[in-house]
This record gives sequence, C-alpha cells and structure tokens, in this order.
Amino acid sequence: MTYTGDDGKLPPGLGLLWERLGGPVREPKVGLSVDRIARAAVELADEGGLDAVSMARVAERLGFTTMSLYRHVKNKNELLLLMLDSVTAVPAELDEPCDGWRAGLERWSRAQWAMLRAHAWIVHLPIAGPPITPNQLAWTDRALAALRGTGLSEADKAGVALLVATYLLSTARLGADLGPAASGESVAAYSALLGALVDARRFPALRTAVDAGAFDYPADTPEEERDLGYRFGLDRILDGVQVLINATG
Repeated sequence: MTYTGDDGKLPPGLGLLWERLGGPVREPKVGLSVDRIARAAVELADEGGLDAVSMARVAERLGFTTMSLYRHVKNKNELLLLMLDSVTAVPAELDEPCDGWRAGLERWSRAQWAMLRAHAWIVHLPIAGPPITPNQLAWTDRALAALRGTGLSEADKAGVALLVATYLLSTARLGADLGPAASGESVAAYSALLGALVDARRFPALRTAVDAGAFDYPADTPEEERDLGYRFGLDRILDGVQVLINATG
C-alpha cells in the first residue's frame, strides 16, 4: 500500500473511510450496506480469526450473493480496512481530564489493550504503512494529547506514541500466538520443566531465577488474570520517557 501521491488521491480502500466522515451515513432499513458488511466480517473474525473472513463467507452470513457485496466494497483489502476502523473507535474516557502525562498514557494503553484483546485478529492484519485510517489517527491524537505540557518536542512525542503503540501491538500478538500456552496451567508446567532441566552448574543464573519462581505466575494471581500481560514492559518504557522529559526540562 502506498500513501497519497502527487495527485492527492488516497490509496485504494481509504477513500471510502474518509468520505464517510463528511456526515452521518444513513443505513437502509433492508438490504446491504457498508456498515452491515463490516459488522458481519468482524463477527466472523471474532469467532474464527482472519482466516474465517472472505467475501463469500460475509455474503453467506448476510444472505446475499458474493457479487452483491462488490457493489459496496471493492475487495478484501478494503474490507479489512473497514473492519479495522469499525472496531477501533476511541473511547470517550480518553477525552476526559487526567492527572499528568503518565496517567494519561497508562489510561490510553489500558484502552488499547482492551481493544486488542476483544478483537485478537487485529494483530494479524498486514501492516503496509503507518496509521492512516480515521480512527487510527484519532488514537495517535489522544496519545500526543497525553504528552502535552511535558516539554518534549513534537518529534519526541510522536516517537513515544509510536513506541508505546508498537509495544502493545507486539505483546498482544505474542499473547494471541501463544494462546493456551500462556494459561496458568501451561506456564506452571513450563516452570516445572525448567526446574527439571536447568542444572545449577551449567546455568547458574537461570537456576537462581527458576528457584525464585521468576517463570511462574505469583501464587496470588487470579486465574482470569493468568495470561501474558503488558504492564511490566509499559512501566519500563514510561520510566524511560520520564528520564527523557527530565533531560529536556
């Protein structure tokens, strides 16, 4: 995918998204519409991942022929963009006042994480360039707004926003790929296996970590929270941002 060129035209698939920002789109009471097609595709992806989404399966779910979908959506790539934009609306809470830049980015990250967990297929969408859909840019805008007043340059703010977003996306993808392997039972089995394999003479530092329970969930972690998390890495990133702010100050 390439972005706006000298002719000022948006790349295929994006024009429809930006045109729809011009005003409210009235959905017909019956028949097909772009919104109904996007919702049906999202349902399929939520149920079975991106592999479950095709123009034919979306048409089948809606009770129409595949060819009828092409009157509203040009191709699969455009459908994926519509799906992404339909589930990435920025929650209203991100526009509420927040106590400092760090709390603002933590709130932003929680909302991002909830979105990525609710629609795990997002992490497997092909990445063809920087964020460019309306809702993607809205998320970027809110991250930059959280950094207002830090004294950072606009370039540094953009760098921080990209760093945090990239970290969350990669961590969510790892969690989605691990699947059941990230469950409490699987992690406990892995920890036990390490305990049996790791020899203190060959791997002394690793043995110390295993004995300390570094590769298992803390005993008081509720089962519903025993999955790959993002907080440790995010905290370290934000610690680094604070150092940058102090140096800039």
